[in-house]
Amino acid sequence: MFNKDIGIDLGTANVLIYIKGQGIVLNEPSVVAIDSDTKKPLAVGMEARDMLGRTPGKVKAIKPMKDGVIADFETTEVMLNYFIKKVNGRSFFSRPRILICCPSNITQVEKNAIKEAAERTGAKKVFLEEEPKVAAIGAGMDISKPSGNMVIDIGGGTTDIAILSLGGIVNSASIRIAGNAFDNDIVKYIKDKYKLLVGERTAEDIKITIGTVFPGSRNEKMEVRGRDLVTGLPHSITINSDEVEEALRESIYTIIHAAKGILEQTPPELSADIIDKGIVLTGGGSMVDGFSQLLSQELKVPVFIAESPLTCVAEGTGVLLDNIHLIDGSRI
Repeated sequence: MFNKDIGIDLGTANVLIYIKGQGIVLNEPSVVAIDSDTKKPLAVGMEARDMLGRTPGKVKAIKPMKDGVIADFETTEVMLNYFIKKVNGRSFFSRPRILICCPSNITQVEKNAIKEAAERTGAKKVFLEEEPKVAAIGAGMDISKPSGNMVIDIGGGTTDIAILSLGGIVNSASIRIAGNAFDNDIVKYIKDKYKLLVGERTAEDIKITIGTVFPGSRNEKMEVRGRDLVTGLPHSITINSDEVEEALRESIYTIIHAAKGILEQTPPELSADIIDKGIVLTGGGSMVDGFSQLLSQELKVPVFIAESPLTCVAEGTGVLLDNIHLIDGSRI
């Protein structure tokens, strides 16, 4: 029994690895620090994330995944190799079967790139599954029956919206606005309003600590430090929750309009099921304060956040690995 089945949630922000029989064994940022002279990786994951925005000239901290797809093939391969070795997923005896998740509406070329990166880590067989389907399974939804289920998976690079029934996707959309876009919105807002330049990590801290997308649901303040664009010197300002809501508004409503579009194209019988069951939110982006309230208000449907939104996709791969015969025929 040397074979291992591995499920990988290859996200823009984080990589999660699930090993059959062991559960989630790794959850690290999708970042690689590389020496730009020798092109050798210096750090991967958490260690590399700590270097973001703080590296000397010759060290580059790279995020090889962009918008849910591979932007830098070689670096993605280095990252996957490192993580699989770290969890001892490839031993001397075995080449694991790997189930890897991808956004729903990516091209065949992008799918092939993800599959090839996984194969080059030494996998015996690689399966690809669409992220919203796996997220729904990980959130505990029973998608096998002839009944409508709706999931909105807000990751780092993409938001995947899908209606599922009879084990498959009936209708879906994938938009390239998600957690990273929210951070960039905050960076831009502070730059435009206060002429202060802050980094992505600071923006993420603001989003988590005082951020909201529902007007009036949170009233907190936070001191933010950055570089003054006028003087070039370090400077600090105080920002509040209402300002974060204003910064995120455009991106949030883009997601809401995409969800409305999917609901409008859904067969009436499935729409009736969704009104009964509600919509389930998964992914780290769904944890921004007030998101479920705003969606429920705009879509006129109950909205629930999954019990463990950050790990739904990885847990879903675990369920599929236990039933690998169901996906064995769908090898891409």
